[in-house]
Amino acid sequence: MSTFKTIARAALIVLAPLLIAGCGINTIPTKEEAAKAQWAEVQNQYQRRSDLIPNLVNTVKGYAAQEKSVLVEVTEARASATQVKVDASTITDPAKFQQYAQAQDKLSGVLGRLMMIQENYPQLKSNENFLALQSQLEGTENRIAIARRDYNQSVQDFNTTLRTFPQVFYAKTMYSSSKPMQLFAASTQAQSAPSVTFDTTPPPVGAAPASPPPVAPATK
Repeated sequence: MSTFKTIARAALIVLAPLLIAGCGINTIPTKEEAAKAQWAEVQNQYQRRSDLIPNLVNTVKGYAAQEKSVLVEVTEARASATQVKVDASTITDPAKFQQYAQAQDKLSGVLGRLMMIQENYPQLKSNENFLALQSQLEGTENRIAIARRDYNQSVQDFNTTLRTFPQVFYAKTMYSSSKPMQLFAASTQAQSAPSVTFDTTPPPVGAAPASPPPVAPATK
């Protein structure tokens, strides 16, 4: 009889973890950690971009010092973005998260203006250092977009898990400290379609009408 109890106890020890895993008790912390990992990647890519900006500004300044207003805007936007303090609680705090996202979106906007300057300065446009920084910035912007997308997907999955059965039971009991996370929304620039206008302004009142084209003399 004791042998049977020993075997039964051993079987219970082996099967208990499987039964617990099968009921989804680990789903919430697993998805929460996945979303946090994606958040860390977003921060990493934004930091990567921030590190590129000082060299980029200095390079542009060497060829387009007269574009002082844009250079100042970029420097100030970078300072504002880096001054926003973020930690693990940021993604569950709507106010903190929006402050961080808006600061980064503002920096994206002024960086776009900075990069357009090159069209007016052929020497800058062909400078090797500028071209290298431009390539790195473009690559980083792409990685930021991908990191934000992956983060949103992980957060949506996690938030859905907190509200669906049977995980909602664990969310209310064992994992009551796990809160829904915030999603990145499209920036104002991304939501606004570029405007295209054509010059259809009528001539001013009283202006002389355009002269008709000259008529070639008739040939005999």
